[in-house]
Amino acid sequence: MSTVVVVGAGQAGLAVSHELGQRGIEHTVLERSRIGQAWRDRWDSFTLVTPHWSLGLPGSPYEGSDPEGFVPRDDVVGYLEGYAASQAAPVREGVEVTRLARTEGRRLRLDTTEGPLEAAAAVVCTGSFRRQHRPEVLAGIPEDRVTRSADYRSPDELPDGPVLVVGGGQSGCQIAEELRLAGTDVTLACGRAPWIPRRLDGVDTVTWLARTSFYDLPLSALPAPAARLLSNPLVSGARGGHDLNWRTLSALGVQLAGHVAAVDDGVVAFADDLADSVAFGDARWADLREVLAAQLPARGYPVPELPVPAPFAAEPVPPIPLGELGAVVLASGFRPDYSWIEAPACDALGFPLTDDGESTEVPGLYFCGVHFMRTRASAVLFGVGRDAAVVAGRVAQGLAEAARL
Repeated sequence: MSTVVVVGAGQAGLAVSHELGQRGIEHTVLERSRIGQAWRDRWDSFTLVTPHWSLGLPGSPYEGSDPEGFVPRDDVVGYLEGYAASQAAPVREGVEVTRLARTEGRRLRLDTTEGPLEAAAAVVCTGSFRRQHRPEVLAGIPEDRVTRSADYRSPDELPDGPVLVVGGGQSGCQIAEELRLAGTDVTLACGRAPWIPRRLDGVDTVTWLARTSFYDLPLSALPAPAARLLSNPLVSGARGGHDLNWRTLSALGVQLAGHVAAVDDGVVAFADDLADSVAFGDARWADLREVLAAQLPARGYPVPELPVPAPFAAEPVPPIPLGELGAVVLASGFRPDYSWIEAPACDALGFPLTDDGESTEVPGLYFCGVHFMRTRASAVLFGVGRDAAVVAGRVAQGLAEAARL
């Protein structure tokens, strides 16, 4: 029986383990499969979208010679495995937590595939987005015709024929690009997503943004809770890193459509809102240009050239019979799934209700690695360590208070 159980051995769980260890707090990290499993589950050619320097968990800053390069999926996994080994993280792989609930006392009970555990505290680090979202409008597409982005591995594994990719976030755009480069005819049903250039004056745009307050934006500054579901900016780390947005995909030969409006009698129809989606993304880049221009000089950095996008001509796309498609790739995003926690710990969207990672509803329960838990950087590799330190401090305080009772 450990004093504290950490659930999940991705970047958040390992960072929390490091911080708990720094405070001398006994703990165990339970991982349902293997260290970094969420990264192992990405498609074969997946490449980290943020630069190499972002591999910087607490106690292990990036010290390589290519800070603005990009690493493939297996190297991210290797980094996390190496980090766990270097920190002697007490990870138990292959142990899934299937239920978490309060006991009659002040402890937590965790049912696992290796039996029940009790703990004074638990830190849930399973990630915000574990349940793939399938919009109701797609109900007319038979399940056996759909390949979820979580299951997609490579173009060779899809049936022959044109492909419809539904969802214009990072995954959808990257998969659409890969399929088109493999010679597949691709239609991408787009939603609203921001985008950024890959580099500005030879420096990665993520690096420029990290020099501003962009990643420090707190949850309280979002216009509405649903803003947490907005896509991350469109850009790619593949093949050395490059721009990836509506204009680059159109130039590549991907047919861009509005969002799926209906699926009736085996025919997929699209809304005439592509121009609106492009305008939305352009407006978000305009917002970021203002941030960069205003904040970089005050922080001692020059302002790079900030390109203004060229006009975009959006053409309506006629309905497509499902019979003409080889596959439909679902890439319409993910949603939180903490259904295994038997307590009212989350809001209406499924995100945990916390104060600096400490559950406001369940004593002894904490979270880390949640998108926008504290700031925009809460779930990214180079930001999760800050949250982990705060959460570990809250855990230590909670244990001390419980010991006095």
